Amino acid sequence: MTVAKESIDLIGYAAAAMTTISFLPQLIRVVKLRTARDISLGMFFIFTVGTLFWLAYGVLSRSAPVAIANGVTLVLSASILFLKLRFDRAALRADQPAGAPR
Repeated sequence: MTVAKESIDLIGYAAAAMTTISFLPQLIRVVKLRTARDISLGMFFIFTVGTLFWLAYGVLSRSAPVAIANGVTLVLSASILFLKLRFDRAALRADQPAGAPR
């Protein structure tokens, strides 16, 4: 049984859409609550760098499903990472007593 390239790509696009969209609830939650305390900085940093490599792989191998999905995922995960750093820094400042060195 031979599967057409178009069918294989369709599976790739469906998988890419679902795994990429899965980051939206987390991003919306971080923005809404203005906190990312429960998110692992190390995990999101490694994930974001890994996604960058997947994007490069998709571009270099000319795989549209891989490139598109990882381009969008990179934007979403980098946004969460940025907000994690921003909100954690703001929370640290807010926790310090007045007049304490920053």
